[in-house]
Parts: sequence; structure tokens; C-alpha cells
Amino acid sequence: MSGRLFGSPMFLGFDHLEQMLERASKGTADGYPPYNIEQLNATSLRISLAVAGFVMDDLQITQEDNQLVIRGRQTDDTQGRVFLHRGIAARQFQKAFVLAEGIEVSGAWLDNGLLHIDLVRPQPEVRVKLIEITQGRSGGAPTEIDLPKARPQRVVRALEDD
Repeated sequence: MSGRLFGSPMFLGFDHLEQMLERASKGTADGYPPYNIEQLNATSLRISLAVAGFVMDDLQITQEDNQLVIRGRQTDDTQGRVFLHRGIAARQFQKAFVLAEGIEVSGAWLDNGLLHIDLVRPQPEVRVKLIEITQGRSGGAPTEIDLPKARPQRVVRALEDD
């Protein structure tokens, strides 16, 4: 194997996943600003970033292809102020998250120094195709027959008390 994650010939068309994982691993190791990722339910996620001292005009959220990018840049308001100690840094940041195909940003808000970004992951449709097998080699495209969708399975997890 060549060191590739999806190097097996059984994984067809996963090159883009390998590129996304490579891009995510090259992200900065900087832990600023600290953040949480919370699963709200089966289809919803929330990213919360601690952005104390930032106002809405200092923050920008963009979705560039499958990458969610959050940028923060505070304006310099130190003119006329004398600090005896300055422990709260006014530093800029850029935090990027790679989003899976289909994940959408449903909203963002700033509350008590936390920037919350809600994401929605729609459930994929179950799609089954029956591919007709023909005799010999024909020049036409394969005939596809759509079968009725199977009912999605529900997964129930039980949590045990410690």
C-alpha cells in the first residue's frame, strides 16, 4: 500500500475525502479561540467559539465549498488608554472546519462572548437501483430501474448508569 488511506481498489471515488482529510490535518495547531462541537440531535450540530471581547462587526463567517471559515479581527481601541497590565490580547484568528457533503449552516449568533453556529445534516435518501444485465456487449447505456425506497432504519441507543 502506498500510505494512502483509501488505497484499496475497493474504495472507488473517495479521492476527495482523502484530500479533505489532508487539508484538515494541515490546519493550524493553534487552540485559539477555544471551541466546542455539540451534537444537538441526529441531524443537527452546533459549533461554539469563545470570542470574548469581539463584537459582531469583528467576526466573519464564510462557507467556501465544503469548508466553514470563521475569522475574527478586533479593531485597535487602545488610543488614549494606559494599561498597567494587558493580559487580554486583541488578536485576530481564523478557524476552519471541513464540512461533509450536504451539511448546511442554518444560523449563527453571538451571545455572552460565545459565537454559536448551527449546522444541519440532512438524512440521505435511500436509493436502490437494479442494473439490468444484457447479453454480450452493447453500445448503449445501462437501463436503470428505480425500486421503491426501503423505510429508513431507526437506531436506538441505551445509556447504562455507571
